[in-house]
Amino acid sequence: MRIFVTGATGFVGSAVVSELIGAGHQVTGLARSDQAAAALDKAGARTRRGDLEDLDSLRAGAAASEGVIHTAFTNISATTTLADSARADLRAVQAIGEALAGSGKPFLVTSGTGLLTAGRVGTEEDAPDPASHAAPRIASEEAALALAARGVRSAVVRLSFSVHGDGDHGFVPALIEIARAKGVSAYPGDGANRWPAVHRLDAARLFRLGAERAPAGARLHGVADEGVPFREIAAVIGQRLDLPVKSVSGDEVAGHFGWLAGFVAADAPASSALTRTLLGWQPTRPGLLADIDTGHYFD
Repeated sequence: MRIFVTGATGFVGSAVVSELIGAGHQVTGLARSDQAAAALDKAGARTRRGDLEDLDSLRAGAAASEGVIHTAFTNISATTTLADSARADLRAVQAIGEALAGSGKPFLVTSGTGLLTAGRVGTEEDAPDPASHAAPRIASEEAALALAARGVRSAVVRLSFSVHGDGDHGFVPALIEIARAKGVSAYPGDGANRWPAVHRLDAARLFRLGAERAPAGARLHGVADEGVPFREIAAVIGQRLDLPVKSVSGDEVAGHFGWLAGFVAADAPASSALTRTLLGWQPTRPGLLADIDTGHYFD
């Protein structure tokens, strides 16, 4: 299958590209720089130049493909909010969907389990919660699934809070840097709040299986660890850094963790039982705690 991948040189997308090529698919990746194009060439993929704002390039890439996997998302920064990134993502999903309408081709869109109601185990059958911290991303998920009624084999892949592995620049490295800076590895309250997690290589295999055979309108969960208590994450980091591990009260969480505070305090376990049954997907890579404890995060 000829598959067009956005975010093809990112942390998750690069693993997806390798997984697809290893399974015999032909991949064209979206690249916005010479460096990204060179990385795609080295991986054995073709290149289409453009970015998420280049809707014509997205449409053309989708039209020339036999399927699309959309992993790109604009990084949140001091000048780019989650709402800004979510609006750009929605425009990209809509543009790709226009090109695929009536084709029956697969279109996998990245979403997140953070959209689900906190405090209970979220499943694939659960609709997004408008009160969730990630609510701006709901529109993209809904737009993707609506394409099933327009002749697209669309599905969403809800990734875990923590997608971990070599090359991770997300939550775990941020927690490690905070612990180093503060001299303590902290957790909020009793630390019983839970994070779902998945290794990037297991997530990549899920995207491939979804492109190959997920039914239209499916919600897939990229979840290996259903819910890791946050105090256990803090404990492994503290052990690796030889730092004390302690609780911080609700009033102290924001000051200690900064921009990460809302995620740190989240209790958002999620199940992937239906996804495993539907696609035969079984995570085989190390879980979150074991992966942190291997040491590569501390090199």
